[in-house]
Amino acid sequence: MKYIHLALALFCTTALFAQTKPGPLARPKLVVGVVVDQMRYDYWYRYYDKYSEGGFKRMLREGFNCRNHHYHYSLTVTAAGHASVYTGSAPAIHGIVGNDWYDRKLGKGMYCVADSTVQSVGTANSAGKMSPKNLLTSTITDQLRIANNYQGKTIGVAIKDRGAILPAGHTANGAYWFDSKTGNWITSTFYMNDLPQWVKDYNARKRPSELMKQNWNTLLPIEQYSESTTDDQPYEAKIAGAKKSTFPYDLAGIAGDAFGILASTPHGNTLTKEIALEALKHENLGKGPATDFLAISFSTPDYVGHAFGPNSVEEEDIYLRLDRDFAEIFAALDKQVGKGNYLFFISADHAVMDVAELWKQNRLPAGRLNIGKINTAIKEALIAKFGEGDYITASENYQLYLNHKTLADKKIEVEDVYKVVRKIGIDFDGIADVLNLHDLGKANINDYLLTLYKNGNHAKRSGDIQFVIEPGWVSGSSTATHGAPYNYDTHIPLLFMGWGIKPGETFKRTAVADTAPTVAALLKILEPSGNIGIVIEDVMKK
Repeated sequence: MKYIHLALALFCTTALFAQTKPGPLARPKLVVGVVVDQMRYDYWYRYYDKYSEGGFKRMLREGFNCRNHHYHYSLTVTAAGHASVYTGSAPAIHGIVGNDWYDRKLGKGMYCVADSTVQSVGTANSAGKMSPKNLLTSTITDQLRIANNYQGKTIGVAIKDRGAILPAGHTANGAYWFDSKTGNWITSTFYMNDLPQWVKDYNARKRPSELMKQNWNTLLPIEQYSESTTDDQPYEAKIAGAKKSTFPYDLAGIAGDAFGILASTPHGNTLTKEIALEALKHENLGKGPATDFLAISFSTPDYVGHAFGPNSVEEEDIYLRLDRDFAEIFAALDKQVGKGNYLFFISADHAVMDVAELWKQNRLPAGRLNIGKINTAIKEALIAKFGEGDYITASENYQLYLNHKTLADKKIEVEDVYKVVRKIGIDFDGIADVLNLHDLGKANINDYLLTLYKNGNHAKRSGDIQFVIEPGWVSGSSTATHGAPYNYDTHIPLLFMGWGIKPGETFKRTAVADTAPTVAALLKILEPSGNIGIVIEDVMKK
């Protein structure tokens, strides 16, 4: 009997040693990748004293924190961010140049994950007609599936379709997103012809209806939200269906979008957490013969940030509650997979600029662009210069898409149009410069910004002329927004924790493209096909 006990002890010691110091063939049982939509780097610390021990504090305590982590291209928006985190690439290569762009071949706008060749699964409306077909490279999730000969599973979940689809990649076993019209989690025929029973069972619980009844009040007494501006700010928006922009919020759906309001409350994170934990349990993630991957995107902080701004009580409340959600997720992972058996990383798809009106109140340089007025002035100038004609087919992502047929018919070069556009555009407050995207090599801007614009420029999908906005300036009707090449939009979190990770931090500059190759190195697999990032060696146990 003593020999059996000795053998068991040796086995346990060997297994523990293998986990803490992985051998040449060892991999974690599960990778959990999280993207928080619109999480700025400083949120780690702004609300630190109010976080629980099991959520963000655990990450900072047990993980490796890349504290100088930035986007490496200019247009910092959701789809491009998710694609870049998981491909180790940039829009110039993976092709996701924005949430939307103008498709010159089709002559119409293109949504980043739209796919007319697939059908909705789990809903009768068109919300499921989505797939990753517009993503032109592989993802780290694809590479893991290839490396283990498709024996591992990959599941992606998010309120936003693009937040589920792009991280899950082309080879995913499933990607699920929220249909706000029905309150169901859905997918498309790209992945399957019918929802798994566990998704049907979760939908049958009618959780959105239950959460609507709970309304939204602060987690803590409102006077404790000292890191935020007071709750009643004139520039804050009203979330859909709400009568005011102050706590408490009574939640009610609007015609045709019964549950859309949930995405702008902590209940959106609750739904995401719950469906992710259902996937963990019912897909037996981390218990199969090969490494599985669970990709989670928390979309709600973006909705709240746009409506109220990053200094609001609403945003603080979102992060205090999200902290508790992470504590619950870690507890479930520890129980099902085992602490030390899973690799976790967290990042963001972009950050956010403070509310322009708040900056102006405090005598900081900021403002709002009137894109419509700028475009009108440009169209009038082009007609005055070249005669009547339709010279611009679309305006998207601070870019103009020119009508090349009109230019060809009139024998006008892009450079000729650019000169007119630049002369008009540069006179507007908030416009720092105007670039000819066909001739970036001659652009007279500093090298740092030039690199960002080059990395964001895809020859087939980007526009012809690019507006460079001044720091602090924004456009659109949102209270706060993002999409600029400046630090307030590019500086985001990146933290690794768990299997193979050495606790610590670095202030070395890292790029979002470095995330995927670092995961690939930890898993000992090939990096994604369009990868341009480098491995962050400091995160790894030696």
